[in-house]
Amino acid sequence: MTPGSIPGVAAELKILIVTDAWTPQVNGVVRTLQILRDDLVALGHRVHMITPEGRPSLPLPTYPEIRMVLFARRALTREIRNFAPDAVHIATEGPLGMTARRVCLKHGIAFTTAFHTRFAEYVHARFAFVPEALVWGWLRWFHRPATAVMVATESLKRDLRAHGLRRLRLWSRRVDV
Repeated sequence: MTPGSIPGVAAELKILIVTDAWTPQVNGVVRTLQILRDDLVALGHRVHMITPEGRPSLPLPTYPEIRMVLFARRALTREIRNFAPDAVHIATEGPLGMTARRVCLKHGIAFTTAFHTRFAEYVHARFAFVPEALVWGWLRWFHRPATAVMVATESLKRDLRAHGLRRLRLWSRRVDV
């Protein structure tokens, strides 16, 4: 079955996924995005991943498995323009996600985001001097322009709504038994 043969599903779409979390990391974000990419390709869509792989980067302090990409705006702008995506999904709030958000806003490109990690609590746990309220304000700012913010559970959706995030959409996961 191809996308065009399924009622209500468009023919091949060009889908761009931007993530700061990628291999060789092994975690839920990476695994979710690998499965998403593979499923979209299996449905006949073209998927382009913008990841830290092959880009100048530094290890994230306190979590060196995560690579922080440096000076990516020009390269990302060119990649996004050349790929000309039908849909953009920004999966993480790191340097690549921030840069992609900026490029999309500058060029009027709609995008979705995802909330994978309890980032405010994570930052506060690693850097106790950073108030959670400050991080929540930044998260609201980051996700505000997204057409949808994808969340894994109803309880997370309720929690994020209580923290002021809007346009939350359930993106349930499943276990392949």
